Amino acid sequence: MIDASADLGYGGALPQTSGASLIYSIRRARRLFASATLVGAALAAAAAPAFAMSPSAERTATPARSTAPAGGTTAAKPAAPAKTRGYDISYPQCGKAYPSNPAFAIVGSDGGRVFSGNPCLADQLRWGGDDAAEVYINTGNPGPALSSFWPKGQTTPRVCDANNADTADCAYDYGWNAAKDSYQRVEAAYAARGIGANPNGTAWWLDVETSNSWRTVTSLNVAALQGEVDYLRSRGVTKVGFYSTTVQWGTITGGTKVFAPMPSWGAGAPSEKAAKQHCISTPGFTGGRLAMVQYLFNGFDANVRC
Repeated sequence: MIDASADLGYGGALPQTSGASLIYSIRRARRLFASATLVGAALAAAAAPAFAMSPSAERTATPARSTAPAGGTTAAKPAAPAKTRGYDISYPQCGKAYPSNPAFAIVGSDGGRVFSGNPCLADQLRWGGDDAAEVYINTGNPGPALSSFWPKGQTTPRVCDANNADTADCAYDYGWNAAKDSYQRVEAAYAARGIGANPNGTAWWLDVETSNSWRTVTSLNVAALQGEVDYLRSRGVTKVGFYSTTVQWGTITGGTKVFAPMPSWGAGAPSEKAAKQHCISTPGFTGGRLAMVQYLFNGFDANVRC
C-alpha cells in the first residue's frame, strides 16, 4: 500500500507544519540538479562555476573493414558498440526505451518514495544484467504525524513507544522498515527473473534528496538513515553508499560524518566532462570518497565512476 499522506516523494505538496514536524518538500525534477549543488564544498570559497559545455557525443566503434577480395560476397561483421558509460533508471522509464548498451547499470527499486514500488523492477533488472545491476532505494523521515507507516508500538530492532513516538528510536525503526520493504521487493524481482544469486551481493545506494519527506531536526533524519543502513547490513549487504548533493546532504543530515566510511554518488553534473572533473576536484558529501558522478546524456541519467 502506498501512503497517500506523508511518505511523499515526486510531485505533490506536503502538509505544512511547524517546529520539528516541518517537512521539506520541493517539486522534484528527477535528478536535474544544477552542478553547483554537487560542489557545495566549494561554495564556502566562491560561487559555483557555471557549466556551459554540451554532453559529449555518443561514441560507437567503427565497423570492421572487410577483408574479402573485390567482388567477394563475405564481409566482416561490424564491431559491437562500445560500452562507454553507466546509466541509472527507475519507474519513470517504465513503458519507455531504456538506455542502450550500458557499461554498468543501477536500478531504482521504489516508486519515488519509501514504501512504494517500481512496477518495472524485474524488467529493468533484466536490462541491467540481472544480478550485475546495482540498486538504489528512496529514503525519507516524515515523522509520526504524517506517516501511516510510522512504527508506533514497535519493539524491535528498537522500542518505539506508542505514547512517545517522535524519537530517534522510532525514526530508526522507520528507516529499518523502509529498507526492509525495498529489499523484499528486490528479492521478489530476483525470484520473478529466476536469478539464483542473492541481492546482498550487489551494491545498494540510498537516495537522499530534499524532494522526499524529512524532519527539521537533522538528528532524527540521521537515525532513519542509520536504520536503513543497519537493515541492509543485517541481510549481508556489504556495499552501501549514498546518492545526494553536498547541499541536500547538509540540509537533511546537518552534514553528518557518521557515514564517512561509505562512498558518495554525486548528482547533477551537466556533462560527462564536468562529471569527470568532479571526480578529481570534489570531495564526497558523506566525508568519504566520491565514487561516482551522475550527468545528463541524451535524456537519460548517465554515470561515470571516479
